[in-house]
Amino acid sequence: MRPKIALLHDVAAAGGRPDSSDTLNEAQAIAAACGTLGCDTTILPVGLDLGAAERALRALAPSTVFNLIESLEGRGALLHVVPALVESLELPLTGCSSLALAATSDKLAAKALLTVADIATPAVFGAAPGKGPWIVKSVCEHASLGIDDSSVADGDAIPRLLAARSAEFGGRWFAERFVVGRELNVAVIAAPDGPRVLPAAEIRFDGFPTSKPAIVGYAAKWDTDSFEYRNTTRSFAVEPGLVARAQRLALACWQLFRLDGYARIDFRVDGSGMLWVLEVNANPCLSPDAGFAAALERAGVGYSEAIGWLLGDAERRAARRRVPA
Repeated sequence: MRPKIALLHDVAAAGGRPDSSDTLNEAQAIAAACGTLGCDTTILPVGLDLGAAERALRALAPSTVFNLIESLEGRGALLHVVPALVESLELPLTGCSSLALAATSDKLAAKALLTVADIATPAVFGAAPGKGPWIVKSVCEHASLGIDDSSVADGDAIPRLLAARSAEFGGRWFAERFVVGRELNVAVIAAPDGPRVLPAAEIRFDGFPTSKPAIVGYAAKWDTDSFEYRNTTRSFAVEPGLVARAQRLALACWQLFRLDGYARIDFRVDGSGMLWVLEVNANPCLSPDAGFAAALERAGVGYSEAIGWLLGDAERRAARRRVPA
């Protein structure tokens, strides 16, 4: 009998912003990959009615649940809730645990843990002296929501910006020290022989004038007609020494947050070459045109092969949990 995969995503994805609706493309690509692996896939949209989600999962009785929940009815702060439900049903679950998702999705909580672990991360406005510059971000929403050139400002403007973003998008917002310099990211995947650190990628800001903040804002990710989208390019031509340091830090973050499955760690590199962890992204986007897939290709790992690794990792972790103490 062919294994049955339940692929979960937020019910709000179909009618949401580009960053949300992209999940549907991601789901289709993963379903196709599962097909090449000999699995049958059922895509299940999930909302705030957890009882309905539980009944659907019990009726389907999947061999593994593939988690693409990035928010719950558009609320990023709830992205860990459905994984917790799946864990309570003792079903194999791809990617990070509900605890790891909760720890990393709250950026302020994640930064506090990084600081305790002596991993450099930019200081938070209000907890550090100085005029800036600072950059305003959502505490729990991702995909660069609400980030544009105006998000980078001196300290005097930060309270007004925080209030404006909260009024426009809802939720909690904060500001952290803006690190002037380069931007890197490193992806990690649970391979059959353990976590594998993938090649480091640099996001280059081609043709950005000096007056324009070198940031990967919302337009750079989702507005295909924008200057930012056309001029933020990905490059794997990064100095080997810098790559090695970034990969070591990425693996340290993987271990610190007890990550599973797959993750991406975002960095800024200042003028002295110091690496600053911006975010620890548990379960980043797996769309074939996204950065994680590009890192897999650079490492010589096929897309379907990587999906198979994630399914296998979920099954191995579930088997370990079933072993009596």
